[in-house]
Amino acid sequence: MDSQRFVAYFRVSTDRQGRSGLGLDAQREAVVQFLAGRSATIIAEYVEIESGGKNDRPKLRDAIAACQREKAVLLIAKLDRLARSVLFIANLMDSETEFVAVDMPHASRFVLHVLAAVAEHERQVIGERTKAALAAAKARGVRLGLNGARLAVKHKTEAASFAMEMRGAIMVALDAGARTTEQIAGHFNAAGIPSRQGGRWHPASVARILRRLHISCRLQ
Repeated sequence: MDSQRFVAYFRVSTDRQGRSGLGLDAQREAVVQFLAGRSATIIAEYVEIESGGKNDRPKLRDAIAACQREKAVLLIAKLDRLARSVLFIANLMDSETEFVAVDMPHASRFVLHVLAAVAEHERQVIGERTKAALAAAKARGVRLGLNGARLAVKHKTEAASFAMEMRGAIMVALDAGARTTEQIAGHFNAAGIPSRQGGRWHPASVARILRRLHISCRLQ
C-alpha cells in the first residue's frame, strides 16, 4: 500500500511562542498521534507566526502550493490553526486542496464552513461589545485619549481572539474529565499549551477565558 503524503502546517500567534516552541510542540504531538499506525509520510512542514484573524499567510500559501505540486494532503492540528474566517475557508476549498484537521478528521466541508461562520460571528460580536464598552465608559465621563482607546480596543480584541482559539482545547479538557478551572489549567500545562503570555496556566487565567466564552465551570 502506498504511503499517504502530507504537508504539515503549524501556526502560533506570537513571536515569543515561535521562538520558544511553545504551542508548536503540542501541535506536532497531535499530528504524530493522528498519524500513528497509518501508512503516512510528512514530506514538508511549514510554521507560521501570525494572528489567526489575518487571512494573508505566506507560509500557508507555500504549504498549499506544496500540496498541489506534490499531490499531498494539508494536515493541521486544529481547525482554528487555519483561520476564523468564512472567506478564508471558502478560498481554501475552492483551491481544491485536500486538507485534514486532526481535531475533526471526519468533518465534511459543509461542517467546516459552518464552524468558520460561527467563529467569525463570535469575533464580530466581541468587537461590537468592545466598542459599546468604550462608548459606555466615555458616557460615564471616563477620559480615554486616542492612544488609550486604541490600546484598549487592541487589548480586548487580542484577548477575545485568544479565547476563541482556546475553545477547542477547553472542550478537549472537559471531555477528558476536567471540571474546575484548576483541573483545566493542569490539563493545559501537562499538554504543553502556553497561556496568552507564553507561560503556565493558573485557575484565574482559565476563568478569564471561560468568561469570555460564556462557559460555566467551578472556580476551584
